[in-house]
Amino acid sequence: MTIATTEPSTHRSRYRSRRDPHPVVVDRAEPVVWGGVDDGPLDADELRRFDERGLLRYGALFSAEEITELHHEARRLAGDATVAGSELAVREPGDDEVRSVFAVHQLSDVFAELAADERLAGRARQVLGSDVYLHQTRVNLKPGFRGREFYWHSDFETWHLEDGMPGMRCLSVSLGLTENTELNGGLMVMPGSHKTFVGCVGETPDDHYKESLREQRVGTPDDQTLTWLAAQHGIELATGDAGAATFFDCNAMHGSNGNITPYPRSNVFLVYSSVHNTLVEPFGGTAPRPDFIAHRTFEPLPR
Repeated sequence: MTIATTEPSTHRSRYRSRRDPHPVVVDRAEPVVWGGVDDGPLDADELRRFDERGLLRYGALFSAEEITELHHEARRLAGDATVAGSELAVREPGDDEVRSVFAVHQLSDVFAELAADERLAGRARQVLGSDVYLHQTRVNLKPGFRGREFYWHSDFETWHLEDGMPGMRCLSVSLGLTENTELNGGLMVMPGSHKTFVGCVGETPDDHYKESLREQRVGTPDDQTLTWLAAQHGIELATGDAGAATFFDCNAMHGSNGNITPYPRSNVFLVYSSVHNTLVEPFGGTAPRPDFIAHRTFEPLPR
């Protein structure tokens, strides 16, 4: 297990993407785990597994009562006319159904309290070895029958190119608000893929976020590289009852299938970044995405 003892010394990127006519595949240039066993609730085995796999899963970090409140709050936000009529609400391609609601910690005290909860933020601080701020929060609502897929991607590739996130000192938490099954479009992750950066082919259009949040086409890896990664690492499906939580590294290759079952799938998605990994100008040469997607207030979450 690699434990870092120094801060990054430069913001110059070695992670090229969307500028070459062919994919660029390079090894990760920085640690995965920055903290130690005395820095939080994770034991040595959990830290080792996150370092090796970029993935930790928990069956029930939150009670049924807590999840019921969170689920009701997610539905309330999705049904709020003001939210639904704003850029914060992203709709399914070719449909009027809300697909995601962004900046939920700013819209709701319930989600603000969740983001600061030590069961989540404490683990993030330990892995990242520092105080953390929220890079992004959202609720993903994959409706039954018509829920579209999220294609394979590394979040860091997008956050680096379009938001200006300098390094990979960042992780995400997906907390199930409903049951996630093999059938209703649950999260798929390639464990271990977080140690390889995949540069993608295709120039980034202006205001790319307006299309990519509905259906991402730029910033997705090529079939050959995805096939190679899957052969190296396999694919793990993060199933679980409501209340199950998945922590995964920002560079882990992940995606999800569509949902044609009658059973909706809802998750809240929280992104914790180290206070030593604050955003700079986007490395792809485009204008920064709006604040509701990539927050540029780097205030540490309270302990």
